[in-house]
Amino acid sequence: MSTATGPIEVPKVLVVEDEMVLRMRAADIVEDAGFCPVEAVNADEAMAILETSSDIALLFTDIQMPGSMDGLKLAHAVHARWPAIKIVLVSGQVRPSDAERPVDSHFFGKPLGVEQMIAELQTMVGAGALKILPGTPLAQSGEGVHPGTPIDPPSRSAHEMALSAENDNLRLLLEQAEIDAKALLSQAGIDAEEREAADKLQKLILGELHHRIKNTLATVSAIASQSFRAATSIEHGQTAMEGRLLALGRAHDLLMQVSWSSASLTHTLSGATEPYDSQGMRRFHFNGPDIRITSGAVIAIAMTLNELCTNTTKFGALSKVNGRVEIAWTIDEEKQRMRLTWTEKDGPPVQQPARRSFGTRMMQSLGQQLNGSVQLTYDPSGFVYLLDVPLASIIATV
Repeated sequence: MSTATGPIEVPKVLVVEDEMVLRMRAADIVEDAGFCPVEAVNADEAMAILETSSDIALLFTDIQMPGSMDGLKLAHAVHARWPAIKIVLVSGQVRPSDAERPVDSHFFGKPLGVEQMIAELQTMVGAGALKILPGTPLAQSGEGVHPGTPIDPPSRSAHEMALSAENDNLRLLLEQAEIDAKALLSQAGIDAEEREAADKLQKLILGELHHRIKNTLATVSAIASQSFRAATSIEHGQTAMEGRLLALGRAHDLLMQVSWSSASLTHTLSGATEPYDSQGMRRFHFNGPDIRITSGAVIAIAMTLNELCTNTTKFGALSKVNGRVEIAWTIDEEKQRMRLTWTEKDGPPVQQPARRSFGTRMMQSLGQQLNGSVQLTYDPSGFVYLLDVPLASIIATV
């Protein structure tokens, strides 16, 4: 964007989130606020970006993250080295006190209230230079929000109220489960010491369950928003959202069979493609050694294959009767990397799309999610998807 006096510098916001769908949703919120998002998967990647960038205005980070430090430690490190950078912390599990957070930082619980987040970002950084979407506080008032100006929280949307009510119901169910478990332990005659140990274990399990539920709700909210954001119609958005939620559900089913620890790569691929295969005619062909992959890799790969399958049945090889897809992967023991290739054959001529869709963004984000890279090739003879990742990012430890 430029004026008669020269280009306008758009403030940059560093978004740090290890869950790819949530990271993409946060990046969209930053864009809607009028700023330029810069994405990082973990604290190490975020610090590397900050070391080479002098134009980051705000750090927007999740607290729970794998790696050398979590989001809270990252926030303190950033505040110590770059005190001018504003900081926003988000989490669906923990709520740090004012004393635990860096001075002047802000905290928000998941799922995020979009309008409130946009208003808060604009208050902390200033009115953005990018286009502000209708419906945000600034677009409605026509006036800028200056740093330090208090903002009344906007009324929550029906979607956010429904999510809040769902969270309340889940919390009540978890509390009832705790009461029922204590009664069963008492009836079983377990003594006080054993009961105390069982109680600690139960609280740990319930805490993890609650965290997974809240994280899943936030992911579902992000999928819904992304699906309708780029949809050409309500029907198109609903179909896209349903497909992505079904893919997420199938990945969870696979992980439940192995107690959420790890799963077979072959089973992950076959489970993701099975709903799109023709009865009595194999249209997907697999070739590669089976390995055990982490739960995070299972979900990410299953979601990506859903996008690939949806696209190929609509526009690619599987839109034709004789079309087929070859999925091959190799392990390079010397370089400790895996290369997975999706190749479409015997389909219609391929053309590169005019714009980058949510599905394309998700597929490319997978490479970043797993510390690797993704290459999309729109060859006229058939679309090719290539994933190149380090084994350390996907292989499950025994």
